[in-house]
Amino acid sequence: MKKILLLAVAFSLTSCAEMQQTLNQLPQISQGIGGVDIASGLKEALNKGITVQVSKLTAVDGFYKNEAVKILMPEELQKVDATLRKVGLSSLADEGIKMLNRAAEDAVKEATPIFVTAVKNMTFTDAKNILLGNDSAATTYLQGSTTTALYGKFNPVIKSSFAKVGADVVWTKIINKYNTIPLVKKVNPDLTDYTTNQALSGVFKMIAVEEKEIRNNISARTTPLLKSVFAMQDGK
Repeated sequence: MKKILLLAVAFSLTSCAEMQQTLNQLPQISQGIGGVDIASGLKEALNKGITVQVSKLTAVDGFYKNEAVKILMPEELQKVDATLRKVGLSSLADEGIKMLNRAAEDAVKEATPIFVTAVKNMTFTDAKNILLGNDSAATTYLQGSTTTALYGKFNPVIKSSFAKVGADVVWTKIINKYNTIPLVKKVNPDLTDYTTNQALSGVFKMIAVEEKEIRNNISARTTPLLKSVFAMQDGK
């Protein structure tokens, strides 16, 4: 059942119409507990998660203005950031950070079909164990079953996005500017890999937020089905 939650969050990456179409593809796990339809509960939690959390990441500033997932310069470039600001190039540093976040926002839109596959491959036992597990059981399951595939999808999108929004030009300018400053150690980081991993981290972080909310806040269970399904968890 938790699985629903996780998926729900990830689904948020696409339009409502596409999301509903995808939700209809989910397997009908016929078994239930106490007459509660687990499969339907999963779909509903998914739908809620999409609307409430992950979909936000795909919007403009979905990453950039969300302090919980905002992508900052990688560790090896923290000194670059500080140095640029010190020499009056704060706007250039800010633009570089914004480009990283824009690429992540583009990439997250590619996650939906991967999460759908993860749900299809989930067994009734998986769903039951997730429902009755800890606050992050669904998130953990989704991470284990989708991270490799998500990386494969996100990476090329981020690379393409860098080119589309001019991030490759901006970052070349940033690195070149920094490398011409006397006495600094030259840098040449793989920003595509870094941004891909940060985007993945952000997606799972938001999934975990919604999972915890539905598990611990009864008022977040906004339909009879969600209430019935998670009542099982409450009484575990």
